[in-house]
Amino acid sequence: MCSSDLYWNTMARILFILKRRPDFNQKIHNHVGISTGLFNSVKFMDTMLQEAGVESKMFVAIYNNCIDREVRAYKPTHVVVEALWVVPCKFVILSKLHPIVTWIVRLHSEMPFIASEGVAMDWLGDYARFPNIVIGVNAPRMMEETRTYLKTVYDWDEKELNRRVVYMPNFYPQEYKTKKFDTGKPYLDISCFGAIRPLKNHLLQAICAVEFAESLNKKCRFHINSGRIEMKGEPILNNLKGLFQHLADKGHEMIAHEWVPRDKFLEICADMDIGMQASISETFNIVAADHLSQGVPVVTSSEMPWAVRWFCAEPVERTDILKKLKRVYRFPELNVLTNQYSLTHYTNQTRKIWLEYFRNK
Repeated sequence: MCSSDLYWNTMARILFILKRRPDFNQKIHNHVGISTGLFNSVKFMDTMLQEAGVESKMFVAIYNNCIDREVRAYKPTHVVVEALWVVPCKFVILSKLHPIVTWIVRLHSEMPFIASEGVAMDWLGDYARFPNIVIGVNAPRMMEETRTYLKTVYDWDEKELNRRVVYMPNFYPQEYKTKKFDTGKPYLDISCFGAIRPLKNHLLQAICAVEFAESLNKKCRFHINSGRIEMKGEPILNNLKGLFQHLADKGHEMIAHEWVPRDKFLEICADMDIGMQASISETFNIVAADHLSQGVPVVTSSEMPWAVRWFCAEPVERTDILKKLKRVYRFPELNVLTNQYSLTHYTNQTRKIWLEYFRNK
């Protein structure tokens, strides 16, 4: 690391706060929380900032009332609240107790996902009433939509919009492996990992994976995570089970994996032939990045900001998903190398954006 990378004169001291998931189980999870995409995303960012010389810490809260105690103990200049979970009325108290702290409520979703959060628009409008609350957004499109909404409500000028709604994209560590692509197997291990929820598009991707395997006279082993079902995802899992029950005589099967720590998850990813993440709505997608880190090619969504467009599928178009599966299968090394390059460029830009934001704070 170059000395110029270190922010010696910064006074920024950042505290990331996440909410402990309701499905946390102390017997099987570590003390800080479940290794979800959000948890890993914040951990990556926290580590990156520390390596750049910025004081940073992440904390997993059990409930809202934990926040004051942790802020008093750590004395941050900035508190980044990850996702929408702190009730606005709590900020009435926190703002009075810690008037010099800048609070950043950071969104991790696009509008189609936010729309399913029943309190999102109400809470965002309430957060904006507090002059020391900043809305952090990890997708440019969502940033513009949020600015449009709050400008309409509060008549903010351009300067205030730029101060109060800030682009804060995801960071991913650049640790890549290579893998030899084996086309001689009688089956294809195709994954569609992640929480089971509507916008992840599991069912259509499963149908396409089977159709693609059939075109090669191979059997499909379709891998999913069954350990997290969210946002009325139960019917999706039931449909997946029904699909593969009727395909069993053809030799196709679904393999369900429990939610595991990230190191174990990366080992599972490394065993895949192709990863599928043709989601309907995305702002980053750590699962796709995890596959690429293990040298596994991926069919990505056109929604992902860093994914190479030649390998991106339109998530509601069966024929396009099939086309991209064939392309990935034909050019696996090109898929991996170009996506790794694009992801590296994206995360390098992320690093610059975050360090620049906190440099003069």
